[in-house]
Order: sequence, then C-alpha cells, then structure tokens
Amino acid sequence: MLPLHPLQVAAHAAADTRGQPGYVDPFSGLFVMTATGLRSRGFCCGNGCRHCPYDEAERRRAGRPRS
Repeated sequence: MLPLHPLQVAAHAAADTRGQPGYVDPFSGLFVMTATGLRSRGFCCGNGCRHCPYDEAERRRAGRPRS
C-alpha cells in the first residue's frame, strides 16, 4: 500500500475523532471508511481497507492474502 498523504491522514483523523463512519478522500473524491466505521461492522471483511483496525490474524481469517 502506498503511504498516505498528510491531507489524507488529517481527513481520517478528523473524521475518526468525530466518530464518523468515513470521509471523502481529498484527492480521489471517493468515500473512505474510518477505523471507527470499520470497527463498528464487528469483523474484518478481508478487502484490505485503508484504515482496517483489525490485526493480521483477523485479516488472514477473513481471507486477506499477505501483501
């Protein structure tokens, strides 16, 4: 995964602090789930989400291959 730009990090931090489920990426304009939003789902989906809050074991259990 590419390193995040400081604007992306700031957008995530602001949305996550407010408990929002996601934010609009400042570069792509796409909706990105925050760690809070992903955690509220209750499980790892295995899709390699940008801010996945789950540990490596849970990611593997969900079917996410190692990168």
